[in-house]
Amino acid sequence: MEVTKEQKPHPLDDLLRVDRIPHIWCPGCGIGTAFSSCLTAMKSSGIDLTRTVMVSGIGCSGRGAGYVNLDSYHTTHGRAIPFATGMKLANPELNVVVFSGDGDLFAIGGNHFLHAARRNIELTIVCVNNFNYGMTGGQVAATTPFKAKTTTTGMGNPETPFNLPLLAFAAGATYVARWTVLHARELMGSIQEALLRKGFSFIEILAPCPVNYGRRNKESAQDTMRLYQNKTIIKNGASPAELDIDFSRGVVLGKFVDVERPTCIEQYDRTCRPQESAEARAA
Repeated sequence: MEVTKEQKPHPLDDLLRVDRIPHIWCPGCGIGTAFSSCLTAMKSSGIDLTRTVMVSGIGCSGRGAGYVNLDSYHTTHGRAIPFATGMKLANPELNVVVFSGDGDLFAIGGNHFLHAARRNIELTIVCVNNFNYGMTGGQVAATTPFKAKTTTTGMGNPETPFNLPLLAFAAGATYVARWTVLHARELMGSIQEALLRKGFSFIEILAPCPVNYGRRNKESAQDTMRLYQNKTIIKNGASPAELDIDFSRGVVLGKFVDVERPTCIEQYDRTCRPQESAEARAA
């Protein structure tokens, strides 16, 4: 895109397919902030962007792969992690980032998430959680808070939602964090940290969906941001079991898990190619 005298370049222009801008996300949606935070972290981390891949699934957040000016893959519904796993195993030198939503990653794609975390595939998973299926009409999701209204729970959600950091920790993720789009600086730092470490990393981002979720719960985008400001507490190292989302009590943010264990590829080398692995370590 040609930059005129009146039009200054954006700091992320080199990482964006600017010919596809403006994006399709709704006014007040938090995905744009989550997406720009992710791209900023990728730049500031110093990783080799020529060896970096972004993978997305289906949903509002899944559009991210179409806007990034890197090797990127907009995959089938719920299958972002299997695609990403194949890329990482085929070329371990790649930096593989999965940018997708709570429905894609934890409903239809939930089983893939569990096993990628269990195997400690070296992926960075960035999950935008807006508490509903925003792209298809605002239906109830596995993350919809208890008693919240959606198009399919007009009297309020009667079910208990997933605690995503607890699920990630229990499945074996070695890095787990949660932030909101209001905490953009902390979010960028967390994504950067995740990109630079080994193993399966998971960052949950709470983001407003004013058009579907917010409208049905009498909550504007500004109201949601006020909740993020007034009803959250940063508590690094908190037990994942204490991270249920209940804004009436307060929602805990921070980095909760940061541990080391062998990655899937390292375990494979030690088990299936022990001689080669021993020679590599000796060298």
